[in-house]
Amino acid sequence: MAGAVANQEVQDEETPLLQGQTKAPTSLPWPQLSLLLFLQLGEPLTSQVIYPFAPQLIRDLNITNGDEGKVGYYVGVIESLFFFTQACTVFHWGRLSDRVGRKPVILIGLLGVSISMYCFGLSKTFWGLVVSRALNGALNGNIGIMKSMMAELTDSSNFAKAYAYGPIVWTTGGTIGPIIGGSLSRPAEQFPSLFGNSEFLKKYPYFLPCAVPATYAACAWLITYAFMKETVKHPVSFRSLLFRSGEQQKSDDRSLAGSETTPHSDSEQPVSSRSLMTFRVISAAINFGLLCLVEISFRAMQPLFFSTPVEFGGLGLPPSTIGSILTGFGFLNGFFQIFFFARFIRYWGPKKVFTFGIAAMVPLFLSFPVISYLARTQGFTPALWIAVAIQIILAITPTMSGGAIFMIVNASAPNKASLGAVNGFCQIAGSATRAIGPAMASSLFSLSIENNYLGGNLVYYILVAIVGVSLCAASILPKSI
Repeated sequence: MAGAVANQEVQDEETPLLQGQTKAPTSLPWPQLSLLLFLQLGEPLTSQVIYPFAPQLIRDLNITNGDEGKVGYYVGVIESLFFFTQACTVFHWGRLSDRVGRKPVILIGLLGVSISMYCFGLSKTFWGLVVSRALNGALNGNIGIMKSMMAELTDSSNFAKAYAYGPIVWTTGGTIGPIIGGSLSRPAEQFPSLFGNSEFLKKYPYFLPCAVPATYAACAWLITYAFMKETVKHPVSFRSLLFRSGEQQKSDDRSLAGSETTPHSDSEQPVSSRSLMTFRVISAAINFGLLCLVEISFRAMQPLFFSTPVEFGGLGLPPSTIGSILTGFGFLNGFFQIFFFARFIRYWGPKKVFTFGIAAMVPLFLSFPVISYLARTQGFTPALWIAVAIQIILAITPTMSGGAIFMIVNASAPNKASLGAVNGFCQIAGSATRAIGPAMASSLFSLSIENNYLGGNLVYYILVAIVGVSLCAASILPKSI
């Protein structure tokens, strides 16, 4: 009898969050869910808008003194800073949102994104780019908080359906961002009839593409303030949080550790930071981090590869063409996610979808040396563009993995009141590897070209090895949630 009770306790402990009895799915709360999806668009828009013009921006500022081989190093630094500073702060934003509520923290993040993006567009020095990009990440902890809100707005019957829309949002941002970055950079040159007389845009040729996501964030702030509903049941005010006494702090710590002094049930209270460190949470964080590493490495290296001259192992394409290619990927990816992602999740489950997406990164990285070889030996023939198209199609798979791991992360939380902390903790892993990925991939790309390691292809084989490590980590994820 005692053994049966013990087995039941173990089974209860291993039951993931939000797994319940089979029931008819409830309808999605579309007004608030649509608002969340609208807000989530801000991060991919902000992070990816600079990708088409970042290499040319480094060249225009003459940071490398004309050394083409060093462009990749500086591009990697600029692209990584957002995620590095986000990794340093995102857990604290998530933990804070568990206490004071999601809405006030989201408002702080939107304001920070808007101001820092305006500053990035006005920067004329490398250190100006560094400071504005760093602030952009440090003040933005919204992505983890909005994932928490999505889980709080749903239940076990419609949770997966709601998360099927997450990849679509990222895809949309990945589509619009490159369009903005590629088509609006250096507008006085691209559109002389409209902007040719603007001395301001001649002096700040990259302000216009940065101003679009900055203005988007400002508008999102107003919409959030007016229409967002708080999902934390018992938020405290900033005033009480900042000015509470030492005894109150100790009381809160005892409450988070499981004390019975709290007036609310345990399921409504955030658990302590130590209690978050379960196997499910840690394994989800590791896999999320590795996915972010390989995906952001590809996303950062692809426009660098496209813009690098053919003689240095790239394609030598202008920012506008790069933006068009990435836009085509965005539309294709969005179509695929809308019509197939939810079906794959239903038939295979999140773990298999996640693993498949990771495995597909192997041919994706190996397509780079193939395209480079075709460009050097045959030029811009139909065969080369077919190879580029195949690469774009393969690039859909990491987005599927992203949607699947979001579901696994939220299902690993001990209770709904701790979703902000869990997403914040996992986001640390994701932001940290996203900080490492662009700098690592861009630096390895430049190193491979400068020293002609393995014919300039060393970077791709190293990234394939990292994919192998990611596949090993995926094997420890739960089979179902």
